[in-house]
Amino acid sequence: MNTMTLWHISIGEFAALAAAALLVGFSKTAVSGANTVSLAIFAAVLPARASTGVLLPLLIVGDVLAVLTYRRHAHWPTLWRLFPAVAAGVVFGTLFLVWADDGMVGTSIGAILLLMAAVTMWRRRAAAQDEEPDSVSTRAGRVKARSYGVLGGFTTMVANAGGPVMSMYLLSAGFRKLGFLGTSAFFFLIVNVSKVPFSVGLGLIDWHSLLLDAALAIFVVPGAFLGKWAVHRINQILFERLVIAATVVGGVQLLLR
Repeated sequence: MNTMTLWHISIGEFAALAAAALLVGFSKTAVSGANTVSLAIFAAVLPARASTGVLLPLLIVGDVLAVLTYRRHAHWPTLWRLFPAVAAGVVFGTLFLVWADDGMVGTSIGAILLLMAAVTMWRRRAAAQDEEPDSVSTRAGRVKARSYGVLGGFTTMVANAGGPVMSMYLLSAGFRKLGFLGTSAFFFLIVNVSKVPFSVGLGLIDWHSLLLDAALAIFVVPGAFLGKWAVHRINQILFERLVIAATVVGGVQLLLR
């Protein structure tokens, strides 16, 4: 990666990255999946590989803020069910990156996101939502968790786009708003931190990218506080619609990019 290109962004481009960083914070504490817009902005301003390396530390900053905010609401049985499948998805995503070009990556992930959104909307019309997520205790629930876990690991490894996939899983599993945010906060903190050594090894993260991250991280913080303020003013139905809408927008962006 030619990291020197990170030193030559214009003021307008930096402003776009700052807005995307603010949206990262907002998505982590309010509408998970909205950071696919941030992904698109970073990819438009920076070279594709560089954008992945710069975005990952900012996502981790947002994850830490989300964990501090919603740590009491995490549902650990769901997390333990997901992690082995996610690990398999990360391996599959790594192998996919060996031979897939940028166009194939974007098309594949965009199609996955739109499919997950459609399945989730269909399931929510077909069945009433439970107050507590208990689907991981059934055989069908375990199969679903593993399927979504593989897709989540694949998309997060390939393009930092695992958020929408896991959002669709948590909605389909019947999570309420705070349980959704608490579970996804721990999930992505653990997954994103585990990706750092691989990103460093591939040259996606170095001291040039970290300096840019240091300048952008200050914008993640107000975004997270804005999300925390907003989430308590969004009812459950609107919350679910916003999550699904963000997923659809992200999927369309990736298909058209």
